[in-house]
Amino acid sequence: MAILPIITAPDRRLKVKSKPVDTVDDKIRQFFDDMLETMYDAPGIGLSAVQVGVAKCLITVDVSADEDDAAPLYMVNPKIIHYSEDEGIYNEGCLSLPDQFADLKRPEGITVDYLDYNGEPQQLQADGLLSRCIQHEMDHLKGRLFVDHISAVKRGMILRKLEKLRRQSQSA
Repeated sequence: MAILPIITAPDRRLKVKSKPVDTVDDKIRQFFDDMLETMYDAPGIGLSAVQVGVAKCLITVDVSADEDDAAPLYMVNPKIIHYSEDEGIYNEGCLSLPDQFADLKRPEGITVDYLDYNGEPQQLQADGLLSRCIQHEMDHLKGRLFVDHISAVKRGMILRKLEKLRRQSQSA
């Protein structure tokens, strides 16, 4: 397994729409293993393939409280088929926008169809943090960041701050 470099905003590669995966094979499973290791190392609770430079419809999430209870989910070509009417606000962050957070309103529950690690069709009903994490990662597959859900003023402030940090790190 390998730790993959996580792309940070503002980077145009994060705005790319991901393509569906045709076949879940050993290459995809190895990539999933690398994604999971990268996510845990970051540390984070979700990661999409586009965040590590691969514009494929692949996400992994694990919202378990600690390593001993690890429960990673691997999702190939996920598609939300139902959103709950109940919505909630949660302070979201993102590995591609380090140390930046904003309150976002999202549906509390979803039903999602996807292929698992072995390419088998699955359906999952998720709520709470798991639902939110899946929705967040699926936004990445559409070229959307969590800051795309907030006001232009707040989004601009966050992206300018990240660009300033990027320039400072490049000149150091």
